[in-house]
Amino acid sequence: MFLKTLTLKGFKSFAEATSMELEPGVTVVVGPNGSGKSNVVDAIAWVLGAQAPSAVRSQKMDDVIFAGTAKRPALGRAEVGLTLDNSAGLLPIEFTEVTVTRTLFRTGESEYAINGAPCRLLDIQELLSDAGVGRQQHVIVSQGQIDAVLNARPEDRRAIIEEAAGVLKFRKRKEKAERRLDATEGNLLRVQDLLREVRRQLRPLERQADAARRHGDLVAELTALRIFLAGREILGLRTRMQTLAADRIAQHQSESDLRRQLAQLDTDVLAAEAELSARGDTDLGDSLVQVEQLRERARGLTNVIAERRRGMERDRGQLMDAGVIANLEADGARLRQELDEVDAGLAGFEPDAERLMEEEAAFARERADTLASLERTGSSDTSAASAAAEVRGELRTLRSALERATAEFRRQSTRRDQLHGRDERLAGEAERLKAECEAAEGVEGPLVAQVEAAEARVLAAQAAADSTALARQDAAAELSQWSTRAEALGLALDSARARAGAERVAEVEGVLGTLLDLVEVDDGWEPAFEAAAGEAMLAVVCADADAARRALRHLVAGDASGAVIALGSRAALGNPASVGEPLRPHVRGRDPQVDGLLDALIGGAVRVGSWDEALDIALSDPRAVAVTPDGHRFSSTGWRLGAAGGGATAAALDDARAKAEAAKAELDRRDAAARVAKEELASARRDEADLGRRLDTNDARFHASAESLARVQGERRETATELENLEGVVAELQERLTRESARIAELETLVPALEADEAAEASAARQRGETRARLESRAAQLASQ
Repeated sequence: MFLKTLTLKGFKSFAEATSMELEPGVTVVVGPNGSGKSNVVDAIAWVLGAQAPSAVRSQKMDDVIFAGTAKRPALGRAEVGLTLDNSAGLLPIEFTEVTVTRTLFRTGESEYAINGAPCRLLDIQELLSDAGVGRQQHVIVSQGQIDAVLNARPEDRRAIIEEAAGVLKFRKRKEKAERRLDATEGNLLRVQDLLREVRRQLRPLERQADAARRHGDLVAELTALRIFLAGREILGLRTRMQTLAADRIAQHQSESDLRRQLAQLDTDVLAAEAELSARGDTDLGDSLVQVEQLRERARGLTNVIAERRRGMERDRGQLMDAGVIANLEADGARLRQELDEVDAGLAGFEPDAERLMEEEAAFARERADTLASLERTGSSDTSAASAAAEVRGELRTLRSALERATAEFRRQSTRRDQLHGRDERLAGEAERLKAECEAAEGVEGPLVAQVEAAEARVLAAQAAADSTALARQDAAAELSQWSTRAEALGLALDSARARAGAERVAEVEGVLGTLLDLVEVDDGWEPAFEAAAGEAMLAVVCADADAARRALRHLVAGDASGAVIALGSRAALGNPASVGEPLRPHVRGRDPQVDGLLDALIGGAVRVGSWDEALDIALSDPRAVAVTPDGHRFSSTGWRLGAAGGGATAAALDDARAKAEAAKAELDRRDAAARVAKEELASARRDEADLGRRLDTNDARFHASAESLARVQGERRETATELENLEGVVAELQERLTRESARIAELETLVPALEADEAAEASAARQRGETRARLESRAAQLASQ
């Protein structure tokens, strides 16, 4: 095996697909430095499974992909294919050439293939391990490693030699096997630990299982209790719903009352508006008209003031004109000239001015004395006017306060009367609700007792219904059992008669019927009788030998098969064996003539407990016939295990039919009892439901009355509190009215005297005014001089 072909696509410097053909012998790749010779070695190491980037002289694995140049873009993947010649069959694969391919993408995904088929790296390593070309089973001596090999320690050199000799393959296998053994040993230890842990936890788990079973029982009981509590809660919610429905009705009624009151108030408002409209010429209308006139007048004055302000603004702007300033300067010059003339004239008036000043001084002294006397007189006279004004002001204030207090007193008195009426109404309603609660409480006790009695009756009726249902099931099962047995016995008898040819010889004189129709067997002895009778069970019994002969001729003539036995044709077989219980006392003939035949057939038969005992009896006494309860038969004529028939006899069939009839009658009786029990249960449930509804209704009525009573009592307490506060307010208002009325009467008595004093003071004031006017006239005269 040798390397045959190496193909590189996008690996390092090999941007183009490059294929190298390698021939057997020494192959040398020659080229200058940097031509990519080492990249060829790296490609071989990489395709054989090198995983470390350092093994291919790179920092990271995707560095092996062509990174691009200034003229060529980078590639997205690198692929290397190595073809091995497998003509010698060293590789365990049915190909003469094996191509190993490795592809790496820039996304980091890596793919491996053998002859184009995708595979794993492990598959390649397993394939090449036997040829010594695995990932660590070949030696590549790179640049600068010759000195490292020559200068290596003996242990390192041994490793290199072992790799070259192919020993590493077996060492790896050994190490892998040892790791597997260690892992297996660890798993065994872990299994033993788990076994010990499981054994240790078995008893607690058993206790937990018992606890879980008990938990299941408790959960079932808890579920039943929750269902019961849910039912009680549903009952309470229904009661609450009924209470809420009653409250809703009451609220609806209250809302209707409020709506009626609101409609009445709207009517009163409309009537008041109409009355106000009708009284258009009253003082109120005049006042409104005067107010509107005053408002319009104020609005007009505001507009006039604004217009005047704007005019003044315009005049001030015009005064700032240049022409106006020139005129003002001319006026100023003229006025200065006139002032000079006045100063010159004043000099001529100086003697008159001195005389006038003396007169003014004398007038000033006289005026001061007069004003002082007037002030003294006026200060003494102003007290009456101020007192009168104060009294009138206080009187107006007291009258206004009295009017307000009177109105408030009337309002509070009306409210007090209303509260008294409401309190009386609430007291009556409270008494009524108390009576309803007491009545409901009185009814509840008997109703609860009746409900409990009804529940007990329902339980008793349910138990009776269950017991009657079980009894009916038992009766139906018994009827089915006996009907099935009678049907089976009838089919067996019909089959036996058919085999015996009884139907064909029924018309022959002297034929009595089959043996099954002529015997009665005790319960439990049927298999033993069938075993002892043997073939005679299927024989037709004839009265004598002649009748038997005629029956046989009839069968031969009809080309039919059958068995015939004649009464008195055989002697008794002898006494029964001393061991076992004789069979003959348990089988009786329905006709006395059959007893002799039975003596002959089963007179020597005994029944024992097991077939071993029966076999011993048959061996010890050739004349004995031993049978078992299971129908085994042992005699000198042969030994047979198993019953030949099914215990079907005419007597058994009659007995089964009779018991089926009795079972049917019992079933009818049980059906009637079940119907009666169902009716009783339905009646009890109806009574219980009716009593429950009555109790619920009574509870709802009681709760509604109790809640209404609590509400009424709360309203009554609120009314009492408000009434108490209102009584204090009314008393205070009444005291205030009395006090203010007394004060008003007192002030009204003072008003006439104060008014007289005020008139005198007004007269004095007029006189003082006249004096001041005279003084002002004199002062004006002096001023004019």
